[in-house]
This record gives sequence, structure tokens and C-alpha cells, in this order.
Amino acid sequence: MNRLRNLPAQVDLLIVGGGITGAGIFREAARAGVSVLLVEARDYASGTSSWSSKLVHGGLRYLKSGDWRLTAESVRERQRLLREAPDLVEPLEFLMPLYRGIKPGMTTMRLGLWLYDRFSRGGTRSGALSAADSRAALSGLREQDLSGAVHYQDARTDDCRLVWRLIAQGLRDGGRALNYVRAEQLLSAEGRTCGVALQDADSGASREIAARLVIDAAGVWAGSLPGQPPGAPRLRPLRGSHLVFPAPRLPLAQAVGWLHPRDRRPVFAYPWQGATLLGTTDLDHGDDLWNPRMSRAEADYLLEAVDWLLPQAGLSVGDALSSYAGVRPVVDDGHGDPSAVSRESALWAAPGYVGVTGGKLTTFRVTARQALQAAAKQLPSLRLAPDAAPLFDGFSAEPSPGQAPDASLLPARAGEQVRHLDDLLLRRCRAGLTLSRGGEALIAPALAALGWETEHAAREAARYREYWHRQHDPTALV
Repeated sequence: MNRLRNLPAQVDLLIVGGGITGAGIFREAARAGVSVLLVEARDYASGTSSWSSKLVHGGLRYLKSGDWRLTAESVRERQRLLREAPDLVEPLEFLMPLYRGIKPGMTTMRLGLWLYDRFSRGGTRSGALSAADSRAALSGLREQDLSGAVHYQDARTDDCRLVWRLIAQGLRDGGRALNYVRAEQLLSAEGRTCGVALQDADSGASREIAARLVIDAAGVWAGSLPGQPPGAPRLRPLRGSHLVFPAPRLPLAQAVGWLHPRDRRPVFAYPWQGATLLGTTDLDHGDDLWNPRMSRAEADYLLEAVDWLLPQAGLSVGDALSSYAGVRPVVDDGHGDPSAVSRESALWAAPGYVGVTGGKLTTFRVTARQALQAAAKQLPSLRLAPDAAPLFDGFSAEPSPGQAPDASLLPARAGEQVRHLDDLLLRRCRAGLTLSRGGEALIAPALAALGWETEHAAREAARYREYWHRQHDPTALV
């Protein structure tokens, strides 16, 4: 099937990249009075946006580096998402144990959390616990030198479902979006970008689409599109890796954040989709951007952190249900420490073209609007909705981010532009991360929901099992 054949010859706006930034731009552009097409080389959210920490957070740690503006912006966007998408983004209580002789101490944390609460404009209230109350709140907590704990609120989400909700909203508002369609080359005439050469990854069909403006939201691939005008910032791809455990193996009633005993980097663990998520690392990534993998050294690093905080847990890599790694599109600002590099977004423009990269999951809406404001300078017919306009129409409902995957949802998810089995089991739902052996028990029901003929279904099942073992099987870490 040639999906490109049905596209118009020209659109006002063509967006390259179907991660959280591209999806946010697509959603806003579709209601802005212009014709818009989004293309994604693989599946929506299959890059960085499916392998995040699943946290919609204010960036408490940014206060340490003095980046108050980003923290305040992140907190405001977190609160807005909690109001406007309560089925996708829900509050998450954090407990952070504190220990004598280890910075930050109670006074510093209370001051930082006072600011955190103020930025939320009354939306959250932090507090402190005694050592005894801390032990009662978290069973098995390391007791040596424990001075107490602080508690505060952030939020959790399903990053892939958030991306899909934005895509679906844009489709409802008249936009067009295609996954597995690669932007092969930017087209130009008289020094101006004027369209994109596209290729369908499945059929091999090709077509050139003219566009009055192209927005490149390709994330870690920014600057790599052939024919792209100069101006892209230098990126420093940083890998963040996570382990997912069965909830009974690492039972938590709330999120826990603490500093790693080796290097004082923040780590965390919290309940997510019926399992427990442990993360994250922050390392320079110089390998394949398409298929980042967690290393055994990263897994050991995270297990070392748990062993220090919860000495009786006794976790091993073999206990994990899955592992995953994502590459953050961080703009290189010259800092040596990866964790100190700013998470601000970057914009650049040329005639007929706007590029955007960097940024945070939490602040995707702000980044998307900034990109469209830059686009409107070249595309006057693009009229953004007021900043206060709701992001979603409230037309859908999602399982709670804390709820385990539900097999009864598979038929509905199968209609969400699913082209491969991993689209369904790893992104439209998260069974491949949170159920045993990559959701093996759901493969047959998933294939039945997709209705593929026998030979095609068998190929997809084999493809999925090989992919899961290579990318997400914790017993295969090296």
C-alpha cells in the first residue's frame, strides 16, 4: 500500500519528527489555521520519547545550578498537565531520605522545596519527616546516620501515550500524520527550503511534498537531514538507562529519590504500570542513536544505589522484568559533567525552515509554541491558539500511569497506526516493559487484535522476540 499517494502535493507546514516535541508542534499547528503534515521515520515516540524516566517533574535539581527559570517553567507546565490531562499525568509523592554528613542537609532541602512549592502557586506542599517517621514510611530503609527525610510532589506519565494523545488530537483537528515515513532530503529553490523528499519505510514508495515551511523536530538527529541549512547547535547525546522490576520484588508505596553513594547523582525508584521503575544514568552516548542499549555497568550502578539505600532488598539484574535506554538530545554547553548540562531547548531558522531540539518532556508545550512562533514569522497564516487554550479536548481516557497493562485494551490500540508488533506491545501499551518476558503472554492476543494473516503474524512475532531480547532483556546485558 502506497500511503504517500494520498498526500496533497503541497502543505503549509511539514513537521519532521514524531517524538514529544514534534507531536506537540503538530497538535498546536493543526488548530492554527494551516494545513500540516507530520512524518516520523519509525514509530511515534520510538526514539527518546519512549525511553524517558516517565516523570513530569519540575526539575528540583536545577535549583542547585541556579536555573530557577527552567524550574519555575517546569513546575507550571507540570501543574497544567495535571489539570488538563489527569488520566495521563497523575501526582506522584516523593520521599527523599537524608543522612548526617551527606549534602544536601535538611535546611538546604527545605529551602529548595519552599521555592518548589512557591513555583507551583499553591499546587503542592512539601514537608519533613523525622528519622522514625522516615523508617515507618519506607520499610528496610538504611538506618545508619539517617537524620530524617523530606517529601514533595511531582508527577508520572506514560510518555508514549502522551505522544499519541497529541498526535490523535492533531488528526482530529484536520492534520495528517504518518509513521514509518522517512524524510530523505530537504528540497530547496533559490536559497529557500521548499519541501521534503519522503520514503515509506515499509513499501519503499517515494514522493516529494512541497511545503511553505518545514520544521525539523528530529531530536538527537537534529542537523543530520541532507539539504538542511546551517545553524543547528552542537548536541551532546546523553544516555539514560532504567531497570523495571516486579512490584513484589521492589515494593514501594510512593516514589523514592536519593543521591547515589558513588558520585552523588540523583537516582529514583517509583511504582509505574504495576511494576517498579528504577533510574537513571546520565552518560555520554557515542554509539548507534537508533538502538541505544543499557550496559551491564549501568545496571550495576543502579543496583549499587538500591543496595545502599535498601540494604535488605538484595536485587540482582536477573530480578528485573526489562531494561531500556534512551538518548537525550542535550545541547552541548561545554560542561564536563553530563548531569550539569542545561536541559534548555534550542531554536534556529533559515528561509522556509525552522529547527528545534533539546528541551524536556515536561516543557514540550512551551518548546512547541516557541517553534511555531518562529514559524509564524515566515508563515503569517499560522495563528496560534491563546497560551491559555486547553491542550486537549478531553475526548479520550487512559488507564492510570500506575495501572498494569490491560489486555482488553489491545483491540482499541491496534487501530492507532500500528504497523509492527513492537508498536503495540512497547508503545501503544507498555506490556513489553512491565510484564514477564516482554509480555510473551500477550503476543497471541495482540496478533489476533491486529488481524494479520498467519505468515505475516509469525514474522512479526519472531521479529518482536528478537528485538525485545536484543534491546530490553536484562539477562542479555553486556
